[in-house]
Amino acid sequence: MKEFLKLMKRFIPPYRKDLILNFLFNTLGAIFGVFSFLMMKPILDVLFGLEPAVIERVPFALSKDAIFNNIFFYVSKVKASTGADMALLFVCGILILTVLLKVGFTYLASYHSVGIRNGVVRDIRKLLYNKIVQLPIGFFTEERKGDIIARTTGDVQEVENSVMTSLDMFLKNPVLIIASLTGMLILSPHMTLFVFIMLPVAGYIIGSVGKTLKKTSRKGQDKMGELLSTIEETLSGLRVIKAFNAEEKMNYRYDGENNEYRRIMNSLMRRRVLAHPMSELLGTIVIVVVLWYGGRLILSNESTLGASDFITFLVVFYGIINPAKQFTNAFYSIQKGMAAMHRIDAILLAESTIQDKENPKEMGDFSQGIVYDNVSFAYDKDEVLRNINVEIPKGKMVALVGQSGSGKTTFVDLLPRFYDVNKGSIKIDGKDIKDCRMMDLRGLMGNVNQESILFNDTFFNNIAFGVENATLEQVQEAAKIANAHDFISATEEGYQTNIGDRGSKLSGGQRQRISIARAILKNPPILILDEATSALDTESEKLVQEALENLMKDRTSIVIAHRLSTIRNADMIYVFNEGEIVENGTHTQLLEKDGVYSKLHQMQVF
Repeated sequence: MKEFLKLMKRFIPPYRKDLILNFLFNTLGAIFGVFSFLMMKPILDVLFGLEPAVIERVPFALSKDAIFNNIFFYVSKVKASTGADMALLFVCGILILTVLLKVGFTYLASYHSVGIRNGVVRDIRKLLYNKIVQLPIGFFTEERKGDIIARTTGDVQEVENSVMTSLDMFLKNPVLIIASLTGMLILSPHMTLFVFIMLPVAGYIIGSVGKTLKKTSRKGQDKMGELLSTIEETLSGLRVIKAFNAEEKMNYRYDGENNEYRRIMNSLMRRRVLAHPMSELLGTIVIVVVLWYGGRLILSNESTLGASDFITFLVVFYGIINPAKQFTNAFYSIQKGMAAMHRIDAILLAESTIQDKENPKEMGDFSQGIVYDNVSFAYDKDEVLRNINVEIPKGKMVALVGQSGSGKTTFVDLLPRFYDVNKGSIKIDGKDIKDCRMMDLRGLMGNVNQESILFNDTFFNNIAFGVENATLEQVQEAAKIANAHDFISATEEGYQTNIGDRGSKLSGGQRQRISIARAILKNPPILILDEATSALDTESEKLVQEALENLMKDRTSIVIAHRLSTIRNADMIYVFNEGEIVENGTHTQLLEKDGVYSKLHQMQVF
């Protein structure tokens, strides 16, 4: 329950106005609900002659005798002046009015609780998405993509269904219980004290059973994350699955996880459905005990409570039972929902290790160059880069070559601060990049990667991605430079044609040229090309290479290349091997050294 209250403290404050109105309307609804029960007993007693008529009204006071006396007085007055039939009609009208006020205020309370519920869930979704975008790339290398999706969809839905649905109960039921207890105190303080002793015992039993629900629920949500991961991997690797006739293997893997999820959810739901029968049984036991205790007092003449007062007391007390049952169901739901919230908090409360300093420096225009000063970096314990010293003057093209896993991609990922160096520093125009605003830093750079990262949107929106207020003319010009305008124009809707999920409607070369057009439109002074042509056929490579040459004109370029023919004209080539730079020089100089680069060149020529 403490965790639930903390959750409310985190997300409820923006909806304080709705909360106050909800409480006010719930209070009024509860008062009129209890009042309608309390007034029936004295009214009917006078109406049917069970009590003598009252001819004198007493001053108003918050006491049982004063309230009942005045109700007796008005009913007696109506009965004497209009007759019993009209008095009965008057009583029925009063009852309808009180119930109308009760349900009207209850509706208004629910009206405002809906705004709180949906607002809080929207805020959680917004915070979660913003945090995912903000977190460094390193965070997601340790997480399954499917599990992240499960937290942003299924777990948020569980919080909405379990926690926020229970919110209305916690806003309304305490008021109903307090109002009913007030009515019971008016009728009999002695009997009410006895009820106070009984209810906590029932609450303790329910709470002890509900505690096991949270742990099982967490297992179920973790398993759902694994299920979604398997589905995501299946969709991404469908070509490989079919090519290797691995359908049965994947079916077997999915069935195993699916059956395990079913087993966990069976255990969870069986505990959850226990809530209603348990609350029903405990509620009945409490009523029977109260009936036995009160009846015993009346029969032995040990209580001033009359038989009709006792029946009214039981009716009012029954008004506590339903809210108490709902509390039980809400408690079970909250345990399940809080397990989902813990999984969400694993993202929301994750520490973002790569952040701007409190007072970051302005980056300014790029005017001098980039310097890697004795840089070392490790993802975990083993260093991926060691003692890297590189200087890249403005306007020069620098190429990085070496075997896969030698540290080239890590080298360029450090420049836009996708990761932070463990040792040494990276400086642009003499300023340490850790001291500068990341938005300014990344605004200086354009990336074209081996895998073209496109979005399920139009050509126009993919090329204009990240560039505010881009015009169609500017997008078309960028596409022409990237050799993409012709195939875009040939589509049915031109630049407004949707390219499909990850650009699935396009060929590899077309996707790459869209990525290049995006970089051209951004017009960055620093360009990072990560094996941009390695996955293309010869014809596509030629078109993409022409587009890259257009893009690299008058820019500072860092090019990762496996095909050495694409970097012959680089101003400087750095050869990486196991995280270290083992050679550097121009293409001609490196061939003359007859070292690692020369061997790589000979292998490609062969």
